[in-house]
Amino acid sequence: MTNGLAVADYAIIAGFFAVMLGIGFYFSGRMKSMSQFFGGGKQVPWWLGGVSFFMVSFSALAFVMHSEMVYKYGMVSLVLSWLAVPAAALSAYLFARRWRRVAETSPIEYIEVRYGSGMRQGLAWVGLPTRLLDDSLKLFAIGTVVSAGLGFPFETAIILCAVIILCYTFMGGLWAALVADFVQFAVLVAAVIVLPFLSFSRAGGVRNVLNAMPESFFNPTCPDAGYPFVYLLCYFVLLFLNYSTSWALAQRYYSSENDRSARKVGYLVAVLYLIGTSIFYLPAFAALVFLPDIANTKDVYPLICRTVLPVGMLGMVIAAMFSATMSTLAGDYNAVSSVLTNDLYKRLHKRDLSEKHLLVVGRINTVIVGLIVLGITLVMRTLQGSGDLFNTMAKVFGLFLPPVAIPMLLGMLTPRISARGAQAGLFAGIIAGLAAFVLGAWHPVLRRAEFLTFWTAGVTLLVMTVVSARMPDTGERREQVLIFFKRFEKDDPGADGVEKKSADTSFLPIIAAGIAAVGVILIAAVVLTGGLAEGFLSVCIGVALLAVAAGFWIAARKLR
Repeated sequence: MTNGLAVADYAIIAGFFAVMLGIGFYFSGRMKSMSQFFGGGKQVPWWLGGVSFFMVSFSALAFVMHSEMVYKYGMVSLVLSWLAVPAAALSAYLFARRWRRVAETSPIEYIEVRYGSGMRQGLAWVGLPTRLLDDSLKLFAIGTVVSAGLGFPFETAIILCAVIILCYTFMGGLWAALVADFVQFAVLVAAVIVLPFLSFSRAGGVRNVLNAMPESFFNPTCPDAGYPFVYLLCYFVLLFLNYSTSWALAQRYYSSENDRSARKVGYLVAVLYLIGTSIFYLPAFAALVFLPDIANTKDVYPLICRTVLPVGMLGMVIAAMFSATMSTLAGDYNAVSSVLTNDLYKRLHKRDLSEKHLLVVGRINTVIVGLIVLGITLVMRTLQGSGDLFNTMAKVFGLFLPPVAIPMLLGMLTPRISARGAQAGLFAGIIAGLAAFVLGAWHPVLRRAEFLTFWTAGVTLLVMTVVSARMPDTGERREQVLIFFKRFEKDDPGADGVEKKSADTSFLPIIAAGIAAVGVILIAAVVLTGGLAEGFLSVCIGVALLAVAAGFWIAARKLR
């Protein structure tokens, strides 16, 4: 066992980064249009989209904040994570098919048909701060992991992570993100699946861990720490709204090859969350025994890894946690860039723009988004961190998400919401939320995530409903709305004269090559650095990755 990184660990991390950049480079020359760069040409198979959806929604922020919560409060963190299961399933059932019918290259392009160009621009501008702040929190989290794991200065870790993520997203667009997501998923599973067993073994077994837990750790809520039942309800609402309207997640729905596949994307995410949550967060319980006095609890997960993992596996886990955040940020960068390009830049230019021109602009916007996120993250650092990461994230979403999400979702469910009603609800919800946050300086309850969520949601719904009843759509606008809802009447997209597209499988050899490369790097790093005795488990994991890669290679040859 090791308490720090060996040469093999650094070699594995460096090799993993090289593989990710290689995937981006491979797809860089294959993106010929904006629809390919941002929408995958609607040829993404459900299992690839589902894994990517999971990886996009799961980042180092989850490792850092949930492991910290498990270590401090117990079961409440697992319960909060499990809420993602019904949230993802319900989102898929209600909106996956609808997303695929209404979107092509941008998650808000349908808004113009449904509500008009003014609302489209409004949602684009209002939605941007939420996504950028959320991405900054995730970059902050992976900076924490890399800094604690590698011993780098925090600023250096953040800049290094930001540059790597930006490079491969810039080059390859959505397909690079999707393929890299799957490779990262394989690495993540391989890296962390052994950690619960090693952690509980180090703690002296399950009985020892259970005896070390305070009685309060077994409660599904924790009111004393600020997580009562109403908070859990609030978090479920936020998860559902986020899974239903997040630009990066919606992108996985509308890039699917058909309606049925789009729903499978969300259902697969629900299954992965149900299984993955326990695997990822259980080690934090064991840490109560062998790491009882951690000064900075945000470091609990990387400290667990440094304590129990053998040579090679520590580097693998750090790379895996980085990969989870890389997936999330790459997906968000691509989705935000699609909005900037398709919904803002393209709309501001009245002349026709070529696909080549828009592709260049899309890549430039990706760089801009990445640099803005990096800047916000560095500002967080200068302000002495982000405080409670979980509550910070919940407050950001509670403030901005309901006013944006509710008009978007109801606009796909019912024609009764008018354009003026949606506009009024959007801005009323934002103003009400900001007012509550400002007044929270005198009344702290107004800044709690659960109050902000239900307050902004209630104001948005009330204003939107009242204004829609008083000022319904009429004339040409009403006709456009009725035409819009005809998109959902038929089960078969081909019935509307649109040719059904089959899922693309040409990427399978790249997945095989990526997973195999990581496996070879893991084995070689351990063997060549003389760490075979301590790193035998790492070699076994490397062999398992090679076996998975071989399976994908065989599948690719059969589908030629």
